[in-house]
Amino acid sequence: MSETKIAPPDRAQSPILPPPVDVFEDDCGITLYADMPGVPKEKLHVRIDAEALVIEGEIDFPIVKDMEASHVEVQSPRFQRTFSLGKELDGEKAQAEFRNGVLKLRIPKLEQAKPRKIEVRID
Repeated sequence: MSETKIAPPDRAQSPILPPPVDVFEDDCGITLYADMPGVPKEKLHVRIDAEALVIEGEIDFPIVKDMEASHVEVQSPRFQRTFSLGKELDGEKAQAEFRNGVLKLRIPKLEQAKPRKIEVRID
């Protein structure tokens, strides 16, 4: 099989992929899982700006010196996803873990936003 030689992709021109995400909610807050395969911890950035959660990551594929790319399919080693956060979430207390290419982010609800049980008195 013969293929035309092509230049490696320019990362600045590559599209940004949204990582697949699962979000779960309970009475205490939300837990978000984002699949970020191949992203090293130092290239993973998570921030909360006002009421927005931003997840970004970049994969470093080594380009072998003195070699030309003959076939390129992985052209977008960059991920980014933004979520609107509700006012009931406490971004100041967010916690993140990153293990085996999966980001786990836990954002608790503000105390006043958590459901509370109201005792009913009998007269």
